[in-house]
Amino acid sequence: MNRIFKLKNPVKHYDWGSPQWIPQLLGIANPDGLPWAELWMGVHPEGPSLTEYEGAMLPLSSLIAQDPASYVGTAVQEAFGTLPFLFKLLAVEKPLSIQAHPNQEQAQKGWERENQLSIPLKAPNRNYKDPYHKPELICALSPFKALCGFQEPEQIVQGLTAFAQSAPEPLHRALNTLVQPLQTGAAAQSLRAFLQGLFALPPALGQALSAYGKDHKETLIHEHPAYKEAWKLIAYFAELYPGDPAVIAPLYLNQIALEPGEGIYLPAGVLHAYISGFGVELMANSDNVLRGGLSSKHVDSQELVHILDFSGFHPQILKAQGSGFRTPAKEFSLWVREGQGDQVQYPESLPGILIVTQGKLHITFTGRDEAWNLTPGESVFIPAGRPEDFRFSGTYTLYGAGLGSL
Repeated sequence: MNRIFKLKNPVKHYDWGSPQWIPQLLGIANPDGLPWAELWMGVHPEGPSLTEYEGAMLPLSSLIAQDPASYVGTAVQEAFGTLPFLFKLLAVEKPLSIQAHPNQEQAQKGWERENQLSIPLKAPNRNYKDPYHKPELICALSPFKALCGFQEPEQIVQGLTAFAQSAPEPLHRALNTLVQPLQTGAAAQSLRAFLQGLFALPPALGQALSAYGKDHKETLIHEHPAYKEAWKLIAYFAELYPGDPAVIAPLYLNQIALEPGEGIYLPAGVLHAYISGFGVELMANSDNVLRGGLSSKHVDSQELVHILDFSGFHPQILKAQGSGFRTPAKEFSLWVREGQGDQVQYPESLPGILIVTQGKLHITFTGRDEAWNLTPGESVFIPAGRPEDFRFSGTYTLYGAGLGSL
């Protein structure tokens, strides 16, 4: 069996992507200026990596299916059947939709329900693309901004009150109505009622809300400078998505700023949106997304509210501990290595996928006259086996996707 399989990875050209970051990392030109949003590394059926096998290019999923016990190991085969994670480069030039991902039970039920309704898998109104949950980790390669998790109800009340202060009628009245549930009852119940009220705003009020946020940005900054970043984001969102009431998300979700090397972990049910930046993203092998706004794609606010966790969540900003990031997810862990010319053993259990982002990585094998050199943008799949058989050297930065705690 080959020790390493070099990968050719599919690119997703979503309209929020960047024409620069991913092509630059791969060292290729992008003459047509298309937005390169995501580069996928893994076995997901919507975009499996390819690798050379016996002189032909073969999907990584097909390679593993030939002998799962050998390629991913017996424990992984029994738990997941195949590689359990999806590894990505994520290039965010414009905001992603406000979204959340289901837990395992919700994903299974949603998948079965939509199958029974005969909704085609590629239909634009399909919510559940597979029967799996999707916890995820984002680690910044550049400064990275996001909205993530609900603020405390009293914080939301303060922000909305400031926003509504100079709003014209009937928008002022509608915003005051939205605030009312947040001032009574348990936090989870009040957040649910608030979000349902926001989604239920008539189109005319949605138009008035976004127009007010865009046209009165400078006035809001002058009157309430403590919310300056929120007012700027609201105006930006309103320019991109006029009429969408979700433009006020900066007043009900936490604003997060990551520096390169920092990350956040998102469990199921956490409402979030990535705003800008370049990063590596690692998740369970799923493509289930429930959207709640800031999107030209299908938005199902009722199903989104059904799968959301309203218990409150403020993400902890993570820094690599030891060689990487550990999360509660059993499907994955992310490790980071910066080589300074020293020789080190492969730092994690196998199987894994790694990608080089800077410099040159030199890989050798114990007892075998073979070596690999990887440069920025190149990635490989390393099957199950003995990590101690691999030696890394060179001056490089790499990110590796490995297993969580089974």
